[in-house]
Amino acid sequence: MAKNTVNKEELSVEDKLRSLHKLQQIDSQTDEIRKLRGELPLEVEDLEDEVAGLQTRIAKYDEELKENTASIAAKKNEIQEHQTLIEKYTKQQDNVRKKKDTLKEAKAQLKEKTGLLKEKKAELKALVAETAKEEEKLMKESNLLLADLDENLGTAYQRIRKNARNGLAVRIRKNARNGLAVVTVNRDACGGCFNKIPPQRQLDIRARKKIIVCEHCGRILVDKYINETDNTQELKDLEAAKQKKKRTVRKKVKKEA
Repeated sequence: MAKNTVNKEELSVEDKLRSLHKLQQIDSQTDEIRKLRGELPLEVEDLEDEVAGLQTRIAKYDEELKENTASIAAKKNEIQEHQTLIEKYTKQQDNVRKKKDTLKEAKAQLKEKTGLLKEKKAELKALVAETAKEEEKLMKESNLLLADLDENLGTAYQRIRKNARNGLAVRIRKNARNGLAVVTVNRDACGGCFNKIPPQRQLDIRARKKIIVCEHCGRILVDKYINETDNTQELKDLEAAKQKKKRTVRKKVKKEA
């Protein structure tokens, strides 16, 4: 991708808005790639923790089993002289049997979790390899677009995006806002928080003369025609709105008549 050589100070607000919107689209694609990996990294981490815990438990059970077995062997020789201790050591034998059962179950779980961990690691490795090149390409395009923005605007975009992502890099499963810093106005509402945008504010957004943010969520707002090279779709939508308004008026007049 060729680096834009236009002086940043010469860029119009419309150009800046286009760059911001393009930047958002690219970063959203990057987020989709990372979300595609989904829970796999977390499942791998959880499985590694479970395997480590099971190994520790098994080692502890083995040690306790050895100690209890040795203790039982010694106490059996004293049964004749210590009849009053028989009940105590019988209970201890029961505990050993229970620990043997627990040990057996733990080993079975370890085998199962180790196999699952191996599968998940292979799946994660394949998924990362599959998406790495595309992610790298998107990141380069994102950095180039950021470099074309003036420093304050780029910093503001990154701050809004970071806040909107709501910890996506830490826990994908808790993500609720998708990392959107630039959103379009759809159906008279913010595409990020879905709060209504006043008509005059929508006119200012469509004029593309200044950077406008949502007063509710702080995201940068652009009109949905920002990437169009002509006004074809916008004119179609306006005509459709006019026709809808005419039909509504005719129905109202007919009803009143």
